[in-house]
Amino acid sequence: QVQLVESGGGLVQAGGSLRLSCAASGSIVGIVSMGWYRQAPEKQRELVATVIFGGATHYQDSVKGRFTISRDNAKNTVYLQMNSLKPEDTAVYYCNLNDIGRHYWGQGTQVTVSS
Repeated sequence: QVQLVESGGGLVQAGGSLRLSCAASGSIVGIVSMGWYRQAPEKQRELVATVIFGGATHYQDSVKGRFTISRDNAKNTVYLQMNSLKPEDTAVYYCNLNDIGRHYWGQGTQVTVSS
């Protein structure tokens, strides 16, 4: 089994910054990608950013230039640096790991941006 432990969420004013972390452990076979998704109330879960094994990254258009995803391969940890936060970034953020086609999810961490 694979476990994902997230940390770093919280309450911040608009324009502020937060850094999310997600550490993966357990019976990991081969990480294809790690990433972050978010779900706001009454909305579907959406992709925020991903980083694949080779290091390439992909971002949702609304966070480009503000969020940066990075990964520490030795620690199986992924980070999401979020700058210039906006109220519309408020959501529960979930870490995702793609382990050769099997997807695992963290428990979610709340990010609230006040105006």
